[in-house]
Amino acid sequence: MSKITAAITGVAGYVPDYVLTNKELETMVETNDEWILSRTGIKERRILKGEGKGTSHIAVPAVLDLLEKTNTKPEEVELLICATTTPDMVFPATANLITAEIGAVNAFGYDLQAACSGFLFALATASKFIESGQYKKVVVVGADKMSSIIDYTDRTTCIIFGDGGGAVMLEPNTEGFGVMDSVLKSDGTGAQYLHMKAGGSRKPATMDTILAREHYAYQEGQQVFKFAVKGMADVSAEVMERNNLTSEDVAWLVPHQANKRIIDATANRMGVGSDKVMLNIEKYGNTTSGTIPLCLWEYEKQLKKGDNVILAAFGGGFTWGAIYVKWAYDPQ
Repeated sequence: MSKITAAITGVAGYVPDYVLTNKELETMVETNDEWILSRTGIKERRILKGEGKGTSHIAVPAVLDLLEKTNTKPEEVELLICATTTPDMVFPATANLITAEIGAVNAFGYDLQAACSGFLFALATASKFIESGQYKKVVVVGADKMSSIIDYTDRTTCIIFGDGGGAVMLEPNTEGFGVMDSVLKSDGTGAQYLHMKAGGSRKPATMDTILAREHYAYQEGQQVFKFAVKGMADVSAEVMERNNLTSEDVAWLVPHQANKRIIDATANRMGVGSDKVMLNIEKYGNTTSGTIPLCLWEYEKQLKKGDNVILAAFGGGFTWGAIYVKWAYDPQ
């Protein structure tokens, strides 16, 4: 019997309509377009507007599009994993809200939280359900409404993040395509540099925590940058070495869209030219769990069956990792 691998058989994405430009940010905090662009590579980001709208409102249109593209009925989905740092509520899981909204009545679902590495951790987890033979149709979502936890008076964070997300379908494959290998890491000693101070069980919400603006993402940029450059580059090189891949063998690097300089450093370490790097940070900023599926969605027509693709990310926690995927289908 041929080995079963988990192949990506479709990808879809969604970004909100509202565009928050660097020029608009200039009216909110002390910054300017040239400074933001030169240090991050970001020109604009999307923001989900509307009362009562959460991450599920980003995920649902992406998943519905995914089902249509893969000719999948909602009731055929067996499992949905949602990677997100900004769930609609503490509970129930955003995955459950998504399955209910799309009519996936036979699916169970749960959320996975690993900050910006969330989609990779979810993809690696989901692939095991396929490889074991237990399930045949698994949806992996990466989506975040980062505007809900960003302080728009803090120029160190508000210039970076945006809202958006995407989803992929995983199905069994016996031809040698799909998720081939993964290197996933975490180090909790990095929590001090990137976290949310209040809102968890250690420090529940009070009037004092709200007034102290402790329910927003807190980041020490220089420390995060230093760890991210080394972390993403190291695991990307490691997954290539483990699978005897040279830079010529790699068709695409799909890096987490946190900072253009981190992306460039990772590509340089891998020996991959800029023509092989998926990039959309200029348009969307850092959508946390959403960046990698959004890249796959935007570049889908350029991907070819058999392409060696390296997905790499670094996030709060610290969490980081790389996944080697052999692409399973040609563009439509």
